[in-house]
Amino acid sequence: MQLPEIDELLDRTHIVTLPLVTRFRGVDAREVAIIRGTVAWSEFSPFLEYGDTEAANWLRAAIEFGFDETLERHADGEIWVNATVPAVEVSALDGVLARFDGCRTAKVKVAERGQTLADDVARVAGVRERLGADARLRIDANGGWSVDEAITALRALARFGLEYAEQPCATTAELGELRRRLRDAGIEVPVAADESIRKAEDPLEVARLGAADVVVVKMQPLGGVRRAVDIVESAGLPATVSSALDSSVGIAMGAQLAAALSAPRHDAGLGTASLLAEDVVIEPLRPRAGRIPLAPVTVDEAALERLASPAERQEWWRERLRRCHALLAGGSAQIPE
Repeated sequence: MQLPEIDELLDRTHIVTLPLVTRFRGVDAREVAIIRGTVAWSEFSPFLEYGDTEAANWLRAAIEFGFDETLERHADGEIWVNATVPAVEVSALDGVLARFDGCRTAKVKVAERGQTLADDVARVAGVRERLGADARLRIDANGGWSVDEAITALRALARFGLEYAEQPCATTAELGELRRRLRDAGIEVPVAADESIRKAEDPLEVARLGAADVVVVKMQPLGGVRRAVDIVESAGLPATVSSALDSSVGIAMGAQLAAALSAPRHDAGLGTASLLAEDVVIEPLRPRAGRIPLAPVTVDEAALERLASPAERQEWWRERLRRCHALLAGGSAQIPE
């Protein structure tokens, strides 16, 4: 992959801070780098705590999408997406779900630090009640349970008809043990792997060890559309394409991954622009009738100026870009061509 020079990349980059509608993953705002590529706008937005080697995957994805003329792109059609429900009180569910027009699937966050299983049960029950018996519900624990805790929690939550439980435990070995114990206990909840794929040195280990029924793939952490497609095809499992609380630019990148997959796929976790109070495009990719379009987004350059991050955050991100670019240029990042 041909890398742009670092000075050119920095000249094309805008660092913005996007406020959230509700607290999510412990933050009230999302910092992202929006890049005006030669082919398309792209996004570089690894979470702040990620190290440079991991973040370099995200930069490779941004460069592939923004600068690679040979990348196949889809402009017609739509992608079904799920509603994403943060770990909110039941009283807040109506307001959250109202932002996800027509979604037939909802992902509910559970195992939030400082909350209890009773909180999770009440939240999932509330979503089921509001969306009805035909809706598909999935939960996401972000690796927050031990195997024993997951067994207890999924026994309590299974009655709500879960499509799957996403990353209930932290490690691949735990996911494999959990799947076996769920089967032995007669608890019919499929297991999906997210962090065990996107943060793993070997993203195919979960499939090889039989540790998941579904793979959850995110375009940026996996290094781009092509690599993510290869991982899904090699895993041989149904897939869910998801986002990492991206702007609509990053969501559009994820939608292209969803369109590129030939494997069976679940409704995508690409409705999260609805969690942003402000966005960087003219028409944010919020779900309408449960779907988002594949047509390219139009960046609002006035919004890039209005939402520009403070000077010290600009410099922090630009230094991060320099370091990640150097890893890609030197071939020392864990990113196959």
